[in-house]
This record gives sequence, C-alpha cells and structure tokens, in this order.
Amino acid sequence: MTAAANRIAIVTGASSGIGAATARGLAEAGYRVVLTARRKDRIEALAAELTEAGQEATAYALDVTDRAAVDTFATAFKKIAVLVNNAGGALGADTIAKGDPADWRQMYETNVIGTLNVTQALLPALTASGDGTVVVLSSTAGHGTYEGGGGYVAAKHAEHVLAETLRLEIVGTPVRVIEVAPGMVKTEEFALTRFGGDSEKAAKVYAGVAEPLTADDVAETITWAVTRPPHVNIDLLVVRPRAQASNTKVHRES
Repeated sequence: MTAAANRIAIVTGASSGIGAATARGLAEAGYRVVLTARRKDRIEALAAELTEAGQEATAYALDVTDRAAVDTFATAFKKIAVLVNNAGGALGADTIAKGDPADWRQMYETNVIGTLNVTQALLPALTASGDGTVVVLSSTAGHGTYEGGGGYVAAKHAEHVLAETLRLEIVGTPVRVIEVAPGMVKTEEFALTRFGGDSEKAAKVYAGVAEPLTADDVAETITWAVTRPPHVNIDLLVVRPRAQASNTKVHRES
C-alpha cells in the first residue's frame, strides 16, 4: 500500500470497538488516519499509540450529529481518500408497543443523520482525491428484522438505503460506496450501551456463543474492502460469526 502512504482516511466513532480497530487497520495499511469521536481523551490516546508505532494519526473531537461542527471539520480537507462512517449504536430492546421515542430519535440521529452529515460534508474532498471511498458500517439489522429491535432495525435499514442510493447517484464519479454489515460482534461497549449499563443483560446477548465476531474481525474486513484496486467496488459485505445463521438463528452451546 505504498501509494496510500500520504493519503487521508477519516474514521468516525473511533474511540472504541470497531472504529478504533478500523483506525489501527487503516494506519497499518499506510493511511494517515484522522480519528473522530466525542470522547476526546480516547481518540487522543489512540492517536498517540499509532504515532508511537510509527504511523500517522490525528485526533479530532467531533459529534457527527452537530452539522455546524461537521462542516467546520470538513474545511480542513481539500482531498481525502477514505471516509469510514462508523459512528452509531443501539439503545434499548423494547417492543414497538413500548419503545421510547427518544431512543428511536437518538438512534436515527446518530446512525443516519450523522452518516448523512459527514458524507455530505466530505464528498467534495473524496471526489477531488480522484480515488475516494465511502464506507458505511451498517448491520445485519439493516437487512432483516427481529423482535425487540425495531428502533435500531429502522435506523440501520435507513443507513443501508442511504449507501445504496448514494452509489446510484454518484456513479461515474471517482468515488466508491462500500457497505459492511456485521452480525453479532462482541465489543466492550455495544451491548452495554444498548442496555443502559446493565452488564447482566449485555452478557446474555453473547451467552453460549463460543466465538462471536470481534472488532478486529470487522476492521480487517473493512480494511480489505478499502484496499481493493480502485475499479473494484465491494457494494455490500455481510459478515457474521459461524454460529449465527441469521439475526434470530444463533447456535448457543449449553
């Protein structure tokens, strides 16, 4: 990846989990990585880690739902090679009948409007690079439904449609649109955040599953897709652990 040595890759939600792992993967692949997230201390620590390893990384505190802040951030870049829209997440597991509209609104704002904000703001710089790549990290929740997941499923379906429509609208420009849709991934925060810090409920998500995906598994998938030759577009890549056949069919060992 010597051609990527001085190219910029921006990763949103890079403070932990898949975002942090993806930043490490792209930095190792030769990209100059810009880490964004709301938690400034975490991305600064990761940037320091990567720099100490001889890679190029910069931290920038950013809330992707704040359009004015996103637009200000975008002015720093004339050309970028890669945008990884990773910021997002799930809140709650209530039924449609009992779901909290505030949770739905927050999930939509983060997963969908956040992705829209950053993509719109940086699309000119991606195009100006002559070889840009937009990655949308959706979920298998964007391709199938399950009980208790209505709000998250709705947001991820919207994010999937955003990626699919963008690809149609910018065909003929030098920008690829890649969607990576992970299934069950065990990270330190995803399920814990979803259940409001309830570690017992979070643990039940992965109970009996010998090997759920890790953040590194997904990051390696993203890095592979991004580093294909410029004429190769991985439109959609669904990645699940072997134990998960669908959103609702999971093998759990007793």
